[in-house]
Amino acid sequence: MKGRTPRKAEREHMERVRELGCIVCRLYLDKFRIAAIHHVNGRTKPGCHLTVLPLCFDHHQGGADSGLFISVHPYKARFEAAYGSEFYLMKAVDNLLETCGELQ
Repeated sequence: MKGRTPRKAEREHMERVRELGCIVCRLYLDKFRIAAIHHVNGRTKPGCHLTVLPLCFDHHQGGADSGLFISVHPYKARFEAAYGSEFYLMKAVDNLLETCGELQ
């Protein structure tokens, strides 16, 4: 993996985000699917490990554009047209993390 190695707090944040499951499946399909981390601003900039989305394989790098699943890689414009901008999705993630934190 190219990029800067995440610090402990960044690793913990990414793990909390990943545990939410795919944000697109959660919002649009009302399903939980195992997620990987998608870095919104790459993996080298300061704070890059804090601007992440949890995406399943099909919404992340599956290369699909099937209507049900549109992958952010390589179809970012189609992905955002269908599901909202990455920053809109990050706000949804932040809201879920706040709600989960209140439940603990």
